[in-house]
Amino acid sequence: FLVDATAPIGKGDEWVAARVPPDALVVVNKTDAADRDRVLAQLTRAARWDRADYFPVSARTGAGVDALVEAIVARLPEGPRYYPEATVRDGSDWFWVAELVREQLLVATREEVPHSIATRVVEWDRRDDEAGERKGDRIRVEILVERDSQKGIVIGKGGAVLKAVGTTVREQLPLDTYLELFVKVDKDWQHRPAAIDRLIGADEDH
Repeated sequence: FLVDATAPIGKGDEWVAARVPPDALVVVNKTDAADRDRVLAQLTRAARWDRADYFPVSARTGAGVDALVEAIVARLPEGPRYYPEATVRDGSDWFWVAELVREQLLVATREEVPHSIATRVVEWDRRDDEAGERKGDRIRVEILVERDSQKGIVIGKGGAVLKAVGTTVREQLPLDTYLELFVKVDKDWQHRPAAIDRLIGADEDH
């Protein structure tokens, strides 16, 4: 229940206070705009409501916010486990790698081709050594753009952008992973349901 430190407690506050549960937290905000005596007076008035706890805070400066957050978190019930404990992401490996590539492309190209880029893994050759241990996989990622001019931006002069993106993504993949990136122009792919379905299916199939 939020109270303004700079304003008197009115009938509206009293009406709400009478209807919040006994375990509610009372927060007196704008302590940066009121002197200490005024804040204390407001806390004293609010204490009549006999709620679980009281927190003077300033949303502007952040004063007192950490203690409030800790109190809220401590009261939150533990939710159900939706995934096994070892699960670190809810998408497939194919989707994850495609998103890594897209993320780095957006960082590299910034505002030039923000929403015209789509990525999908089109080939993933999982390889094991003679002992059955995993060795460097070969992953091929297709980068879709809508125009030839965008293709040039994504590749960069002398392939510099694509090379830098590949290097950054490889650093997040298992050692010895071979990552191949290639750019394809698919005019107005965002406006064709069939093209979007292919992108969605690239993840759902794996």
